[in-house]
Amino acid sequence: MGGNRRAVVVGAGIAGLSCAVRLRERGWSVRVLADAPVEASTSHLAAAVWFPTRAGPRDKVLDWGRRTFTELARQAADGVPGVVMRESLTLYRTEPEPQWWADAVGEVRPARPGELPPGYAHGLRFAVPLVEMPVHLPWLAAEAGRRGIVLERRRVTSLDEAGRDADLVVHCSGMGARTLVGDTTVTPVRGQIVRVTNPGLTMSVRDEAHPGGRAYVHPRAHDCVLGGTLDDGVWDATPDPAAGEAILRRCRDIVPALRDAEVLEHLAGLRPARPEVRLEAEPATATRPRVIHDYGHGGSGITLSWGCADDVADLADAP
Repeated sequence: MGGNRRAVVVGAGIAGLSCAVRLRERGWSVRVLADAPVEASTSHLAAAVWFPTRAGPRDKVLDWGRRTFTELARQAADGVPGVVMRESLTLYRTEPEPQWWADAVGEVRPARPGELPPGYAHGLRFAVPLVEMPVHLPWLAAEAGRRGIVLERRRVTSLDEAGRDADLVVHCSGMGARTLVGDTTVTPVRGQIVRVTNPGLTMSVRDEAHPGGRAYVHPRAHDCVLGGTLDDGVWDATPDPAAGEAILRRCRDIVPALRDAEVLEHLAGLRPARPEVRLEAEPATATRPRVIHDYGHGGSGITLSWGCADDVADLADAP
């Protein structure tokens, strides 16, 4: 690795890897520490469509989200594996108020009557990045390696230990922040999804206020991700069969073409929620170097990833 400034990133999900890449671009020598491969991360399970969910504060989320949108749109245009721009339709039963996130997206237009499924009078159309994480996350890890970033499988028990022989620790452990830094404001929001075959869909559809619970359908290259749940405080990541059947009913309601789609698997993961994203620097102590925290993104990990990574790199370079 080149350069004299040494950074250690704790966590190999989308937050950790995007921070590692940005630091490397600034000339830092970077190691990424994680106790499991990227395929075992919460990020790997994510539906990963740009859409702010369970993250604050709103002004910072809008800024981070806007910059991430721009970066992912560039990646889609450049053909980065797993990243595409996806036409999207958000459904409403009553006329929606202006959406606070719309400024980050660009063009948002009312859906035409012929674009709406039965039972809906209103909708919004726009295009957003979709990241197929089983494709993209391993590619990003490999790309990090090609850039000279070292990925090391190791369980981190403290930031003091992680920061030995480093000038900076970037902390992106998600739910691990509860034990690594004692942050009990980080709590799980369990999300369950269902993967089904894709019957030829090309547009993401969602209804965040469906009477049966939130519903979204995100088509990918060879499957569709159907969701979902926001189960606050639930630690069990075992898929619930009843919840899975309810997801299927809701998603078939908003996209009738899914009625004959084959169910491939049920999955669940724990989103690391926090009242507000923690992105801040702490000065060095007698036992460890400077630390920059970047965690608590809730259901917005991919949506905020590159914007947060930009700010982490700025903090890293600050005097």
